[in-house]
Amino acid sequence: MTTNKTLAKPTSIPSSTGEAFHYYDTHPTEDDLIGESAAQSQLIFYLLKVLEWRYRADEWFVVSNLNIYHERRRHEIPLVPDVVVFKGVVVPNAANRQLRSWRLYEPDRPAPQLAFEISSQETWREDLEHKPAAYAALGVREYYAYEPNDPPYWPNGDRRLRGWWLESGLMIERQPDARGWIWSAELDSWLVADGALLRLHDRDGRMRLTEGEAQRAAKETAWAKLRALGIDPASLT
Repeated sequence: MTTNKTLAKPTSIPSSTGEAFHYYDTHPTEDDLIGESAAQSQLIFYLLKVLEWRYRADEWFVVSNLNIYHERRRHEIPLVPDVVVFKGVVVPNAANRQLRSWRLYEPDRPAPQLAFEISSQETWREDLEHKPAAYAALGVREYYAYEPNDPPYWPNGDRRLRGWWLESGLMIERQPDARGWIWSAELDSWLVADGALLRLHDRDGRMRLTEGEAQRAAKETAWAKLRALGIDPASLT
C-alpha cells in the first residue's frame, strides 16, 4: 500500500515587524562593537551564497546577523548567528528595513533549524562553551562552529569544525567521520572543513556550488562537449 505525503506549505512571514521594541534593535550589541574579521566576512558571504543557491527552490530564509529574541523583554540580549537557516519560511521582502529582528514569542515565528557561528579571537570561547546551550534554549536543531583563522585560535587546532544536534532539549556534540566530515540532516549535506572555507557536499561527496560556480561549471561542460565534436567554442562568440 502506498501513502501519499502532503508537503507542508511554506509559512509566509510579513517582512515588516512594526515598532522597534527591543533596545538592541536600535543599539549595538557587544558583537556589533567587535566587528568581523576578514576571515569571518569571507566565510559568511560564501555560506550565504551556497545555501541561497542550493535551497532556492524551497524558498528557505537564509540570513546573516539577524537579532533573535526569545521573550518580550526590552533589554533582552539577542542571539545573533553569523548564518542562520529558517526552513519552510518565506519572507517576501527581506530587504525591508523594518525587519530588524526575529521574535520567537510572536505568532508564526518558528525557531531556526540551523545556526552557524564563525569564530574569531574575541568570540571563539563563547562559540564553543556557551552558544550550544543558548541555541538549544531557542529550539535550534543543529548548531555548527567553524574556525577559519590561520593560525587557529581554537585549542588543539587540528579540528576546524564542530557540530551539535538537539536531543531531548540538550545540544549533544556530533563526532566527525574518519575523513573529518560531519553530516547535517537539516541540510541533507556533509559539512567539510577546507581551510578558511566550510564546504557543503552532497551524499555522493560532490561539492555544492554557489550560483556563479554552477554557471561556470555548466559553461565548461558545454565547451568540453563542443571540443569533443571538433568545434572551437571561441569561434561561436
